[in-house]
Amino acid sequence: MLDSRTMVETKSSWKFPAAFWVANGSELCERAAYYGTFIALRTYLIRVVKLDDVDAGIVAGSFGGLVYLFSFFTGAITDRIGFRNALLVAFGLLAAGYGMLGVVDTLAPVLGALFLVVVGGAFIKPAITGTATQCSDDTNRARAFSIFYMVVNIGSFTGKTIVAPIRIELGVDKVPFFSAGAALVAFVLIALFFRPKESAVARPRSVGEILAGMGTVMKNVRFTALILITAGFWAVQGQLYASMPDYVIRMAGERYKPEWYANVNPLVVVLCVVWVTQLVAKWKPEHSMLVAMALIPFSALTMALSSSIGDGVPLFGVVMHPITLMMVIGIALQGFAECFLSPKYLEYASKQAPPGREALYLGYAHLNTFFAWLFGFVFAGFLLKAFCPDPSTLAEAERVQHAAWLEGQAAMPVAYERAHYLWYAFAGVGALSFVAMATFVIVTRRAEARRA
Repeated sequence: MLDSRTMVETKSSWKFPAAFWVANGSELCERAAYYGTFIALRTYLIRVVKLDDVDAGIVAGSFGGLVYLFSFFTGAITDRIGFRNALLVAFGLLAAGYGMLGVVDTLAPVLGALFLVVVGGAFIKPAITGTATQCSDDTNRARAFSIFYMVVNIGSFTGKTIVAPIRIELGVDKVPFFSAGAALVAFVLIALFFRPKESAVARPRSVGEILAGMGTVMKNVRFTALILITAGFWAVQGQLYASMPDYVIRMAGERYKPEWYANVNPLVVVLCVVWVTQLVAKWKPEHSMLVAMALIPFSALTMALSSSIGDGVPLFGVVMHPITLMMVIGIALQGFAECFLSPKYLEYASKQAPPGREALYLGYAHLNTFFAWLFGFVFAGFLLKAFCPDPSTLAEAERVQHAAWLEGQAAMPVAYERAHYLWYAFAGVGALSFVAMATFVIVTRRAEARRA
């Protein structure tokens, strides 16, 4: 039986300083801004900037990936200038970048706007996760990160919900204005209310100290291997933004809302992440992540099944498009898998960090998404071009047939008969990642046994 002192300590472990909640509020705004634009970015690049599938994939993947790559460097800078200053710089750059993206339509200025967003976003991740680390201790750090991750997904859900009608009613070129507004709200929150505690350990004061800190992280072979392995998970999950939106529009029609399908992911995470975190609280992080890796290939296979279940699926008195049904099921499975991966992964990363270097390590931890986004978007661009092409690239007769097919008045064009192969390819990526994760667990377990 727990005594009264233990009960008080357990209860107090859910309490965090004000800085923790303000940081999470700004994170909600930033995630709404980021995902609101990110899910529409490939479509924006194709329709506004006139890129093809492959080039749009390269630009969008580089944009998404560089945010995480630059976090490696901005994490060190954040340790030096402090979390509050870093967040003010970040949200200022984000507001400017998103605003610029809404008023330009040629490649060079678009790339400039995206670069501002990349730099601003790169400051966010180490500063917010570093704040979560400083505002918690060993007794409640896993809970802090589960709350943080829940907030991330609430922001993601909010952003994608709002931008769907903006894209349909006003045009995809107006979506970045919403993101600029959300970034300005976050800037005000940080300027007025964010007062984090200072680290008791001196921050890096020279380039040599910063480089030495980076070298310390890179020498952690186990952590670096885990970054590369988990990139496979995020390459599959990243198809919510890389291929799913254009896949749905091309295979179902313009009136369908892939932004809302993608919202199933954060909804499932918000509903499940806290109790899943409690469920696996005593597990080793590697074991929890292995469960996620086992689930992710099945999400892609589920999405591929939309090609083999007929023209409509009766459900609760409503006939659902097969793509709608199978996308929702597959995306829900991805969200459930995330609950096993992300909080434990961040917990693992934070435990590798020496005091005062939390932002540096947590910035580096997000490099798995750099590799995932860069690979996943580029790979998706080639797959879409091969199996589910942009209708504007088809011959006139095929374009007419495609439009009639979407209205149920013609047969499927030959160009789209193997569109579901895209999901088979990513199921293979997920399966390879699971094998790598299982190998990682076996190897590290043996190494620990030898040390014991």
